[in-house]
Amino acid sequence: MHPTSHRFEENAHRALNDERLQRALTGATGRFVSHRAHAVSERPDFEALREQGRAIKQEALDRLPQLLEEFEEQVVARGGRVHWARDAEEANQHVLRIAKNENVRVIVKSKSMATEEIHLNDALKEGGLEVVETDLGEYILQLDDDYPSHIIAPAVHKTKEQVAEIFERELHETNPPGAGIPGLNAIARRSLRSKFLVADMGISGANFAVAQTGNIVIVENEGNAALCTSLPRIHVAVVGIEKIVPRFDDLQVLLKLLGRSATGQRLTSYTNFLTGVAGEGEEGPQQFHVILLDNGRSRIYDDDVLYGSLRCIRCGACLNACPVYKKAGGHSYGWVYAGPIGAIITPQYLGLEQAPALPYASSLCGACFEVCPVKIEIPHMLLELRNQVVEGSTQASRLPAKRPILEALSFKLFSLAARMPGLWNFATRLGRWALRAKACGGQVPNVELPMLKNWTRDRDLAAPAQQSFREQWAARRGDAQP
Repeated sequence: MHPTSHRFEENAHRALNDERLQRALTGATGRFVSHRAHAVSERPDFEALREQGRAIKQEALDRLPQLLEEFEEQVVARGGRVHWARDAEEANQHVLRIAKNENVRVIVKSKSMATEEIHLNDALKEGGLEVVETDLGEYILQLDDDYPSHIIAPAVHKTKEQVAEIFERELHETNPPGAGIPGLNAIARRSLRSKFLVADMGISGANFAVAQTGNIVIVENEGNAALCTSLPRIHVAVVGIEKIVPRFDDLQVLLKLLGRSATGQRLTSYTNFLTGVAGEGEEGPQQFHVILLDNGRSRIYDDDVLYGSLRCIRCGACLNACPVYKKAGGHSYGWVYAGPIGAIITPQYLGLEQAPALPYASSLCGACFEVCPVKIEIPHMLLELRNQVVEGSTQASRLPAKRPILEALSFKLFSLAARMPGLWNFATRLGRWALRAKACGGQVPNVELPMLKNWTRDRDLAAPAQQSFREQWAARRGDAQP
């Protein structure tokens, strides 16, 4: 996948005109939001859990070098091996070397954003290996030569009709009339079952890696990850270094947050705790390899403002809450990570010159922060990146050299009025009067001002109140009008 993050606006316009995509996004994100709200309502202490989750992940970052070494010691003590990867190429070479040394031919994979990030599938195919995605969404996308558009629901942009077309074209199986989604699931199971049985290697990511015990944790709803990590004789886990947590007991907080935030479940259907190799008389892999992936994370770690984005537990809640993602979809962001979290970490991984529009792909409404289970200050970080775009505009060719004249003039006028209370009060009263004069039924249907024209082209603007808040507050206090 070649990044197209620098073309966000072009990608988003194309997505807005795709009716099938809009239907799929509205239905899927709406369900995620309602399920999350119900699951959260069952826990009166959910805000306290969020604070605990934030503290756990923050501690992990504060102690990251120490915890990574402790994790390696525990993995080795349980018969596993740890490989350190500075970048994507090094990580891919580790996997290829293991596969070559062990005469691997067929590989099955569970869903992993880290392996998407390093383009592992492409590297394995170039090495002559057969690699099969086994998560249903990822499998659909692999068949269609597509890539994920959501962190937890990779094929959220596909309708069931599109999936049926893909299966008929690629697997030569037609979904029987009336079979619906269960019929599509049955087709996928038939196709994947034999792959699990013949695979020499299983590759996974990890939701968490526990320093204290050396085990990795994978949550899922399909059972494919359990098969990928237990049936093949070799298990390789590609794990971002930020996935480390200090203690096993920390999971009782983080798992409660992850399930509710991601899918609206108390817990996912399967929670896999994987530790080392199979012992005598046990079932499981004969080899266990963990590849600890940096690939730009250390650079983020060194940033005083943005390093908090490494607390992310990849739940996808910020995507579902974001009004921009819900219309633009994941592919508009042009790389592996989409939505508000993608708008922060993609510029850090790829370089801000590769994604200058992403920090602006937000209304700064704060919905992302309100649903984030570990309280990542996403709006604050987006503002920091916007500042970096402006400061770096003369050094990077893809960053805008200057703002449009009208936009620059508007901000200069705003700055002037904000420093002069009399001018501010006059301007806001005049604007309120003009908008109320155009109002019909409490709405302003069309505003020709450049800053509001595009907004009111597709939606009505609520008419301003008769009095501003400051005027109402002054009247209530009995003060003079501001």
